[in-house]
Amino acid sequence: MPAESTAQTHKERVVLGMAAAAGAYFMFTVMYVFAKLLSVNHSVIEIAFYRNLIACMPFLILIFGFGHRDILVIRSKPTVVGLRALFGSISLMTTFTAFSLMPMADTTVLLFTASLFIPILGVFFLGERVGPYRWAAVIIGFTGVIIMVQPTGDVYTLGIAVAMIAACMHAALQVVLRYLGRFERPLTVTFYFVVIGTLVTALPLPFVAVRPTVAEIPLFFGVGLSGAAAQWLLSTAFHHAPAAIVTVFNYSGIVWATLFGWMIWNEWPLPAVLAGGVVVIASNLLMIWRESRLGRLPVPE
Repeated sequence: MPAESTAQTHKERVVLGMAAAAGAYFMFTVMYVFAKLLSVNHSVIEIAFYRNLIACMPFLILIFGFGHRDILVIRSKPTVVGLRALFGSISLMTTFTAFSLMPMADTTVLLFTASLFIPILGVFFLGERVGPYRWAAVIIGFTGVIIMVQPTGDVYTLGIAVAMIAACMHAALQVVLRYLGRFERPLTVTFYFVVIGTLVTALPLPFVAVRPTVAEIPLFFGVGLSGAAAQWLLSTAFHHAPAAIVTVFNYSGIVWATLFGWMIWNEWPLPAVLAGGVVVIASNLLMIWRESRLGRLPVPE
């Protein structure tokens, strides 16, 4: 194949990856919108159950319909895969709780702080070395958090606490996934996450479930299908485009969160949240730039 044709094909694939990344983070926001709407009448445990149950369906089709039994094979770390699934289910419910307590945009910005916890956790649990650029980005990011949580009468204290816990959980899961990536395939890890997550959230279901109305049934399907679509699109994005490009699209989530918050709940981010959010996003972009220069950004299989 001529060099010009090869370059054109590569360019087209990168554009496809960028489109998939934009679609993935849009679908993640849609999932959170459905979860927030359902949280008015339903427990986050029940919402997480349906999210995982519906997300299982594509995997079951792949395994039993198309014969991809290799997805079921855990190579060497079954305990870590199981613990990741359990912890991931708790993280999902915590994230849904954060969105139920605060405006969409505010919660989304606070969840961006997950990347600030990753270097710290990586030092303690993976023995990674963190250079001055990453420490500077972490310090700048947490300065943005301080700006966002200034003690004013408009601050959602409980919501901020839950969102920060969720962000810390997201970071811990990224560290665990980075470790599992040395031994297990992403599809296998994700499959066991949704299956075990379905079982875990099913246990308390008889005590917390509320019969959905006819109008709520599409919302339950929406939270599951949008979550599954987001995961598929994100995998497609990482397959076709460099990780540094895909990761930047994460910040498009603040646009969608602000738009949905305004359209559905008449919410608008507080000035302190906007100012602090800019600082947090800037620190994240600094970290992404540095990691891409060092070639250490993770790329899923």
